[in-house]
Amino acid sequence: MTLNDLHTGDAAVIVQLHGSGAFRKRLTEMGFVKGQPVRVVKSTPFKGPVEYRIMSGTVSLRRSEAMLIDVSVSLAEHANGTVKFSPVFTESRDENNGFHEGKKINVALVGNPNSGKTTLFNRISRSNERVANYSGVTVGSKEAVMNYKGYELTFTDLPGTYSLSAYSDDEIIVREFLSENRPDIVVNVVDAGNPERHLYLTSQLIDMGIKVIIALNMYDDLQERGDVLDISMLGRLTGIPIVPTIGRHGKGIYRLLNRLIQVVEEREPVTRHIHINYGKEIEQSINTIEKEFERYQEKLSDQHLRYYAVRALEKDDYCIHKLASFEGFEEVRPLINNEINRIEQLYKDDTETVISNARYAFIAGALKETYKKGKRDRALSRTQRIDRVLTNKYLGLPIFLAILFIMFQATYVLGQYPMNWIEAGVDWIGTSLSHFIPAGMVHDFLINGVIGGVGGVIVFLPNILILFFIISLMEDTGYMARTAFIMDRVMHIFGLHGKSFIPLVMGFGCNVPALMATRMLENKRDRILTMLIIPFMSCSARLPVYILVAGAVFPNRAGNVVFLMYLIGILFSVVMALLFKSTIFKKSEAPFVMELPPYRTPGMRMVLRHMWFKGSQYLKKMGGVILVASIVIWALGYFPRNVEFSRDYESLIAAEKGGPEEISESENSENQSVQHTPAQAEERIRQLEISMENERQASSYIGKLGRAIEPVIEPLGFDWKMGVSLLAGFAAKEVVVSTMGVLYQVSDSEENTVSLQQKLSDQVYTEGKKKGQKVYKPLSAFSFLIFVLLYLPCVSVIVTIGREAGSWKWSGFVIFYTTFLAWFASFCVYQIGSLF
Repeated sequence: MTLNDLHTGDAAVIVQLHGSGAFRKRLTEMGFVKGQPVRVVKSTPFKGPVEYRIMSGTVSLRRSEAMLIDVSVSLAEHANGTVKFSPVFTESRDENNGFHEGKKINVALVGNPNSGKTTLFNRISRSNERVANYSGVTVGSKEAVMNYKGYELTFTDLPGTYSLSAYSDDEIIVREFLSENRPDIVVNVVDAGNPERHLYLTSQLIDMGIKVIIALNMYDDLQERGDVLDISMLGRLTGIPIVPTIGRHGKGIYRLLNRLIQVVEEREPVTRHIHINYGKEIEQSINTIEKEFERYQEKLSDQHLRYYAVRALEKDDYCIHKLASFEGFEEVRPLINNEINRIEQLYKDDTETVISNARYAFIAGALKETYKKGKRDRALSRTQRIDRVLTNKYLGLPIFLAILFIMFQATYVLGQYPMNWIEAGVDWIGTSLSHFIPAGMVHDFLINGVIGGVGGVIVFLPNILILFFIISLMEDTGYMARTAFIMDRVMHIFGLHGKSFIPLVMGFGCNVPALMATRMLENKRDRILTMLIIPFMSCSARLPVYILVAGAVFPNRAGNVVFLMYLIGILFSVVMALLFKSTIFKKSEAPFVMELPPYRTPGMRMVLRHMWFKGSQYLKKMGGVILVASIVIWALGYFPRNVEFSRDYESLIAAEKGGPEEISESENSENQSVQHTPAQAEERIRQLEISMENERQASSYIGKLGRAIEPVIEPLGFDWKMGVSLLAGFAAKEVVVSTMGVLYQVSDSEENTVSLQQKLSDQVYTEGKKKGQKVYKPLSAFSFLIFVLLYLPCVSVIVTIGREAGSWKWSGFVIFYTTFLAWFASFCVYQIGSLF
């Protein structure tokens, strides 16, 4: 029977794995090896992935992948099939390599995804790199330098990887760094809650022959469950010093640094180089190949020879490709193939699986001597209780949608109060400066250009902070990984990988890190497909536009409108994914294999730090691209000054200010014999100022630009100011708001100070067939929001797509197709809506 034949709660033992290639390798690295017990935890709705309990952790597989794993329900029959302790060959210790005080030490942090590696890196180096409770957060190497006990320690935080068999782009970074850079020592971060799985990577580091020290992280979880681990004995068996750490609390950091230096200085008694015994037949093949590799000793260190021999037996493409560049390798290749064929015929299995089983046998044997599980498993039971609700077969999807609804409602409703306070403060600054700066270009530049542009955007900072706070909670608790588990079946229908959902949700915060997070996808097709639709995820930069326009036109339903925009973005993303699947990307999709981390209480310090980091990035934009864009927009709207108006506005305004006597003496036919009360005169002046400013802006450089594009945007229900705002938004979507803040500054008087939302709500056409009609009617406003949602992303996103996809043609494609789609969708919304 296969793993797919089991029902929820059933347990069995793995007998054999079918399939081939990277998928099979990944399964073995995740612990799906012969003789390993496995239990079905739960399944998702719509016959989606199934969650399995294996090696003290949970892994989700699609049913199609589970069908490739043969199991037996008779636990006693196969439980001890491979769990035998493999003895090791002990080699002599290396002599001191000359390290001394003042010398630099290059340290690489390596570990499985979600092992707390980056948290440890932040504690050691006092950095602020992003951490979260799911795999794939670190998508590139990060570096930090510190001085400790006379050494300059350079720490490199590498992406999480289950093994040195590189499948995804971030795992390739780890492999190449260790092979090419050869760090002085590797800190292997191991999750104390699941040592059996995490020590698989350790076994490969042992083969590699580099200095290693283990940081047994999250040690408090092990203690809380009542587990007992003989750290000293395990260190002696593996030849690697082990230091317990609790990264999130900073405990064990200095002990780790002290032991690290002792290892580098060759003063650590535990450190010794061992060889894992893979069994008589495999060792014979390793020795045969290793002898042939002795011809490459000058290019490969002695310790590397055995590593490359093992990797060659595993048919590792990276190592074979590197060896193929050496002279005479073609003479060795037949020998390697002969040894591979001999092992596979002997064991009736491929060499990758045979060696993986041997590694796990070594690990299981070592833990059998040193590790004893306690009777309690609080973390597991807590995770199971929470998952019974959050990933329930029927409730999981509705709960997720409810969480999204609450997130966006809270973003608007809770953010409205501090937003109003900041808006009042910006108005006060503008009004105060108006009293001290005389009228003129400088006055207009500061009030309408700088304060109007930057101030119009900065008021939305509270909304941004609330959004990132909630997203950080989802990431740090471990719920973000569950969203991929819940949504995989739905995503699969549209040609997307379940893991793609994590970058998509991250896109709600910012598209750039979301694009980089696609590195967690092993298949390049899935990566590019995901990158093509991430721009439809409404990033935090679009949020101010949604809130501004929705608050101006739909004040009583603004929160619902904002939530609707996010849902429409998701809908467009899946529809376009389905279209791309049937046209550009027709190849089969990669398997779904994903570890589900236990739920953890989020560290409020890290949540608030991440929230503020994103908020500070938003503030930095105020003094960067948004300030520059506001100044440019102001200058284009301020010049030229020699404008010929249709009426003598200055005389008309002066007449209104002069009172009834001046009005009766005016030569203007409109004002002859007209008597205005003070309130009417004030309103009349305001209308004259608006008309004058509209005419002046229409004759400015930016007005001429807007008029030039008006034929293209008029069918969408936009006026030229809306069109110019959209053009400016290419630099950054916040610039749409700052541009509006500049364009709609039509009055400087304290009495007429109103919010930007109110100014949008009051806008009317001053000429043409729509004269007197509101510019921002519900239909045109909704059409505008659709365009903002769909049209080309900002410059940073375009550049990131080109770099991550490996070709700038994808950047050009995104610019073209998103803009066309935005225009077409807005056209349909406005034209069809106008019929009703």
